[in-house]
Amino acid sequence: MILSDKPAYAGFFYMDTYMDNINFGAFIIFVIVTTFTPGPNNISSSSLGVIYGYRKTVPYMLGIALGFFMTMFVTGVISHTLYHIIPSVEGVMRIIGAGYILWLAYKTLKLSYDFADDTTLKIGLRDGLLLQLFNVKVWLYGLALYTTFLAGITGNIVLLTISAIFLAGVAFTSTSSWALFGSATKQMLRHPRLQQGVNVILALLLVYNAIDLSGILSFTAN
Repeated sequence: MILSDKPAYAGFFYMDTYMDNINFGAFIIFVIVTTFTPGPNNISSSSLGVIYGYRKTVPYMLGIALGFFMTMFVTGVISHTLYHIIPSVEGVMRIIGAGYILWLAYKTLKLSYDFADDTTLKIGLRDGLLLQLFNVKVWLYGLALYTTFLAGITGNIVLLTISAIFLAGVAFTSTSSWALFGSATKQMLRHPRLQQGVNVILALLLVYNAIDLSGILSFTAN
């Protein structure tokens, strides 16, 4: 962690000093590409958007954004320490995260298409939050950002908080886009066979994410 001899409240007055070495072009491209590509957050949000519509999926996506903010802030605050700790607990985190994603895949596979207005969403803010805390890839993503692109701001609590809020906002925008896409296709899914097919595809995508997160693919490749 980079420590600063300036007080935290002085962040706004010394922003240029902390941000001089940030390659904003590369940073933005990295964030957009890694956040908007298919992953557990986006796929699960899309599946919930299909079943419940965008509005009822918002609490789940807010949970994702909150969890994302928390993990980004923590990785930024103690990036140097985490850089050495994560390797020792990565295996356990991968197993927990993969198991949680498999549970989401099971829930997705079993989703029923009830288009009544009073349908109650059984997956909410807590589930979105836990998905971030148990997903080692989110932690590694934060470490990648705060030990490279954003290494220069980890000593300034103001800029660190702003960056974590920004990254959480990008995550919410991404899941919202996927949920809106799912919601837009909702009325097309009246046929039971089509409903089942969509559930299977989304569940299999989550299973793939779980397998990828577990490290099995990397192990077999070696």
